[in-house]
Amino acid sequence: MRQLTVPQLYELAQDIREVIVETVARTGGHLAPSLGVVELTLALHYVFDTPHDKLIWDVGHQAYAHKILTGRREQFATLRQYKGMSGFPKMNESPYDAFETGHSSTSISAALGMTLGKALRGDQHRAIAVIGDGSMTAGLAFEALNQAGHLDKNLIVILNDNEMSISPNVGALSSFLSRKLSGKTMSRVKAHLVEKLQDSDVGENILNILRKSEESFKSFFTPGMLFEAFKFNYVGPLDGHNLEDLLETLETVRDNSLGPMLIHVLTRKGKGYPPAEKNPDIFHGIGPFDLISGQPHPSKGLVSYTKVFGDTIADLAHRDEKIVAISAAMVSGTGLKRFAEAFPDRFFDVGIAEQHAVTFSAGLACEGLRPVVAIYSTFFQRALDQIIHDICIPNLPVTLAIDRAGVVGDDGPTHHGVFDLSFLRYIPNLVLMAPADEADLQQMLFTAIYHNGPVALRYPRGAGLGVALAESLDSLEKLEIGRGVLLRPGRDILLLPVGNRVQPAMAAAEDLARRGIEAAVINPRFIKPLDAELICHWAAETGRVVTIEDNVRAGGFGSAILELFSGRGLYSIQTCLLGHPDSFMEHGPQKILWQNSQLDTPAIVQAAERLVAR
Repeated sequence: MRQLTVPQLYELAQDIREVIVETVARTGGHLAPSLGVVELTLALHYVFDTPHDKLIWDVGHQAYAHKILTGRREQFATLRQYKGMSGFPKMNESPYDAFETGHSSTSISAALGMTLGKALRGDQHRAIAVIGDGSMTAGLAFEALNQAGHLDKNLIVILNDNEMSISPNVGALSSFLSRKLSGKTMSRVKAHLVEKLQDSDVGENILNILRKSEESFKSFFTPGMLFEAFKFNYVGPLDGHNLEDLLETLETVRDNSLGPMLIHVLTRKGKGYPPAEKNPDIFHGIGPFDLISGQPHPSKGLVSYTKVFGDTIADLAHRDEKIVAISAAMVSGTGLKRFAEAFPDRFFDVGIAEQHAVTFSAGLACEGLRPVVAIYSTFFQRALDQIIHDICIPNLPVTLAIDRAGVVGDDGPTHHGVFDLSFLRYIPNLVLMAPADEADLQQMLFTAIYHNGPVALRYPRGAGLGVALAESLDSLEKLEIGRGVLLRPGRDILLLPVGNRVQPAMAAAEDLARRGIEAAVINPRFIKPLDAELICHWAAETGRVVTIEDNVRAGGFGSAILELFSGRGLYSIQTCLLGHPDSFMEHGPQKILWQNSQLDTPAIVQAAERLVAR
């Protein structure tokens, strides 16, 4: 590639876009982000000595062109498929993938560490972080900028500015980054300032300084002043689709020791595929779609848990003006778009800033409001301290709506939500619930909003079971905190499934009955507090218990049951804990991942039979 002419690079960019669009139409994936950085990717690999120079893609959902260029063109057809290529950079997949990514705003910290590590080893190669303007809203990015400016090393940061993260960007920083002055506007502003400043000696002195450098003048009105405050040398903004400008700038930076550099590049998300350019938020992450029309393939018709959550909270908000909703740059993904449109004054998208979202909600709760914070399970991990310190210690009525709990499928280990039961269960004051179906979700959301304390409500990705939903809000009632439901009595064994494992456990009980084994089934509903009386009664009655959870076994629901039995002196109960193993799971369809972790109906049957046979 480094032997090609610039016109040939433009041809290559078009070829790469065609491969990306054709593949993602079949497999699904992060289309719009990757289409927007094709020229930038070519320029970076053309100028820098990768993989010796380290290229770190923040989040990594814009790395498809990078993967195609670095020896994975044939493998790209298996994108996000089981046993195929990951949708994110993976260090064990290629030496060109310099860092494991999947969560936002980590690239500058990692690149700074690599830069310092190379300096300590006497290695002259560079580290380059490519970060989006949406990812710049997270505090971690600014913590890294702060240290990098202080250390004054040759770190390179590429700010990929497309004015979007997943949902359209929000906040003062995003507005500032998007301030792109045209030549006509700049001339008008300059003429006005010259006229005003010439009226005084001080003003004339300022003009003399500004005249020395047109770039200095522009820095008053561009993001340069922000990054230069961090002691970064700022270059830009550049057209991210103009290879000539990109190559010239990157070569200059490469060949000079200029200290920390920030190169501001303007790109268009979805470039080259009209449907993605028109609706970049929809095509940020999309399932398989029709290549010609850009329309997603129709779903199976069942309503998703996310939609049930979004519709229910919007309906409740019509009746109660105290309900407010918070998202962290995932408005559509968390089902809050309808709420945001209906109640713009009561909806807050804080950007990619999960820690702030949680503490911000605590402040709202202090003023008598009922905040609901909707964030994916994998991203709630980023706000654990705030959940403990700012919500649970003061016992504030905040609802944590944990979407995508359990395995999520094709996005893989960085996105599986299989740790939340373990990292939330030990927190005092926090009520933790998991619905067995979409009707259960409605009841639990109503209960959570009106509970006088913090509640975490976890629900899975994907479609519900098709059960009938509440006909009206009047039929919703507050559940008794800590009360489970006996779904089926039995004398031989007790099955204790959590959330989306209730339906497979019921199917297993029916199969066991045909084999002569009577299994009791309880839907605990509450992971904390547990319905100790109900569970212990049937555990003692059967003498055998199988727990089933779409969470890691370590520290999860099964551990809570063992702690319960120990506290009650039920030492003779035979137990089997079914959950995900102590390892990071690969990407793949949920059904296969549940099967691999022995969480589907056949595995539950086998576990129960083994326990009874013992």
